[in-house]
Amino acid sequence: MIITILGGAGFMGAGIVRDLLSNRAIIDITAIRVCDASRDKMEALAGELGEPRITLVDLDVSNADTLHSVIAGADICINCVPTLLGFQMTIFEAALAARVPYVDLGGLGTYTVKQIAEHERFKQAGVTAVIGVGADPGMSNVICRAVADELDTIDSIKLYWAAEFVGAENPILVPPYSVSTVLAEYAHPSTQFYDGKHVECPPMSGQEYLDLPEPWGRCEFMHSPHSEQLTVPLADGIREKGIKEFSWKLHLPHREHEAWAGLVKAGFGDFDEPVEIGGRMVKPLDVLNKVIERNVKKNADRVPDQESHEIHFAIGKGRKNGVEATVTVQVVVRPDPIYAGYTDACTSMNGSIAAQLILSNPKRPGVWAPEEYFDVAAYFVELEKRKFIISVTVN
Repeated sequence: MIITILGGAGFMGAGIVRDLLSNRAIIDITAIRVCDASRDKMEALAGELGEPRITLVDLDVSNADTLHSVIAGADICINCVPTLLGFQMTIFEAALAARVPYVDLGGLGTYTVKQIAEHERFKQAGVTAVIGVGADPGMSNVICRAVADELDTIDSIKLYWAAEFVGAENPILVPPYSVSTVLAEYAHPSTQFYDGKHVECPPMSGQEYLDLPEPWGRCEFMHSPHSEQLTVPLADGIREKGIKEFSWKLHLPHREHEAWAGLVKAGFGDFDEPVEIGGRMVKPLDVLNKVIERNVKKNADRVPDQESHEIHFAIGKGRKNGVEATVTVQVVVRPDPIYAGYTDACTSMNGSIAAQLILSNPKRPGVWAPEEYFDVAAYFVELEKRKFIISVTVN
């Protein structure tokens, strides 16, 4: 099979490449087209992995002919180009035109509604697209499906993600993923599902404190823009069970939370609106990215060894067998040598899992969210192969 990965040398794309080429693969991969705008990053990745199945392709996403040529003939197109660069619908449509199955990592739900609206076009063309297949969204959607499947009727599902570091305090701000994504999570309003309808909530609203096991401890959660709340309460098999509330909230490590909130307070939440500096118009995001990148590189020796711990969980309330029930499904990701070399193993490994499950099973044409496409049991098998710890409790 031939796999095209757009943005394949970025943090998430490179991680997907690593997982596809690991001994965890469940499909026969003959070639991986790593397509990226950075030749240096592509060559560094290829040199490190030393894998003959990797082909490097210089990518200009704005060039329609180039885009078509790298997607055409592939068995699947994995879109890892940062959503907020504005090319997601272009790539989505290019995959449809080439009749190639498509997945992406989501991107805060920015284009989710537009993509789902194209379901019939993809279905009629016989093309499969599954959108938002990283960790959150992606694995988180499957967690919600697992909760829903345990309940006969559903009052609410509340979805959470928390990360925490163990080790010496980091004096350098190291982004957990794309800087634009983090800023958007903190600065932009979000759509949540309350009282049976979608409503807009202010940035950093919905503050909620939960006491979690160590190392997370007491965590402050907040609303943020995401795609799960746009699709899960409307999904077949969930909507009919009467769900009236669905929310998504996150918690970044305590000190990092303060730093990102501070940047938003300073005005970096408006990261696309240019400012004039010395007679030139400059985007704040471009400046911030360069400063953070320079600072991390310049102070690499000051970045301490830290262990990253993640917990993803959904709590559903409703009725089971005529009795009120609370269902909790959680996935914990603790440090393990298997994650060496990954910037965000959870997101990139889940992107790989999704692509492989699509390719290893009969395809369902149309545009789908993960909770409607993937079989929970089969998905959880793949998580466990990657040392993700899954638990399901019904009270």
